[in-house]
Amino acid sequence: MEVILRAAVDNLGHPGDIVTVAPGYGRNYLVPRGLAYAATPGNKKRIQQERQRLEAAEAARRTTAEGLAGRLEQVSLTFSARVGDEGKLFGSVTSTDIAHQLAEQGFTIEKRQVDLHEPIRTLGVYRVPIRLHADVKPEIKVWVIKA
Repeated sequence: MEVILRAAVDNLGHPGDIVTVAPGYGRNYLVPRGLAYAATPGNKKRIQQERQRLEAAEAARRTTAEGLAGRLEQVSLTFSARVGDEGKLFGSVTSTDIAHQLAEQGFTIEKRQVDLHEPIRTLGVYRVPIRLHADVKPEIKVWVIKA
C-alpha cells in the first residue's frame, strides 16, 4: 500500500514522502492517527499544495527542538536508590522517573520521548537519548548513586 506521510515517522520518512508500507500498518495505524493519506491521485495533488506549508511547519518544529536540545545537553540528573548485592537496585529508574525529574527542572518532556529501551537497574552513569524530533535526539547524563 502506498501512503503519503503527513508527519515524520521514525524509520519511514518525512512529511510529503510517498512510501510503500504493509496494508495493515497503513490502514490500521498511519491513516487513523492522521500520520498519512492513502496515495490516490487526488491526495497526491493535495499533498503537493500542502508540502510548502508542511515544510515550513517542520522547519519551525526542528528549530524549536534544536534550541531545546542545546539546553538538554547540559542537563545531568541524579537518582539515589537503595542497592542490594553486586550494585543492583531495589527497583529501577524508568523513563517516567526521568521525565518527572526533567519536569522539576522546567523541561516539558513526555515519558515516551525518553528513549530508554529498558529500565536502569544498576549503579553508574548513563547517556539517555531524548527524542525531540525525528532528526534531533540529544543525550542527557543520568547518574544512579547509592542512597
